[in-house]
Amino acid sequence: MHNQPSSTLDIEQHPLQPFLPEAARLLMLGSFPPQQKRWSMNFFYPNLQNDMWRIMGLLFHGDRNHFVDTAARKFRQTEVEQFCTEHGIALYDTATAVRRLQGNASDKFLEVVQPTDIASLLDAMPQCQAIVTTGQKATDTLLTQFHMEEPKVGAHTLFSHKGRTIRFYRMPSSSRAYPLALEKKAEFYRKMMEEIGMLQDNSRNTSHQ
Repeated sequence: MHNQPSSTLDIEQHPLQPFLPEAARLLMLGSFPPQQKRWSMNFFYPNLQNDMWRIMGLLFHGDRNHFVDTAARKFRQTEVEQFCTEHGIALYDTATAVRRLQGNASDKFLEVVQPTDIASLLDAMPQCQAIVTTGQKATDTLLTQFHMEEPKVGAHTLFSHKGRTIRFYRMPSSSRAYPLALEKKAEFYRKMMEEIGMLQDNSRNTSHQ
């Protein structure tokens, strides 16, 4: 498939609607979901090989497998959704339509056909105070919509949206293709969550499990 011109490849529409809990304070943006054959639940970061929900389990519950149904080899979708709702975490991706240039989940071979209107998402979340991108493709796509500098991984910059000052954090990818131990990635997320007041001093929960 990768030898075909991109114009002949099928355009893939985003299979999920934005998850925007009432009073959401944080918007987490990936690039685009993997192919559905890789899903273990019908929600964001569904690939069992992606560690986003293990990072959240480690930070908020002291257990990387808190959201994992190990026996069924899937994430516990109901608990993940409840967690995001309770903590005010909104989720979507920076592209609503893409072409997979090599038929896989790699951002490197993902062509953004239609970027997400991030400003509209922010308009729907008046209490949102921070955006997080969880990969380089998502970061690059977001930067085309707002005038701001790209922060280093683990850091943030500020931008203005209709009179609101919003933090933009660049987090390490939760994909295992990103060469950093889960615990190290969790430290970046812990620092960010503490800075925006979503996580108290849970240092005892970030010990190696």
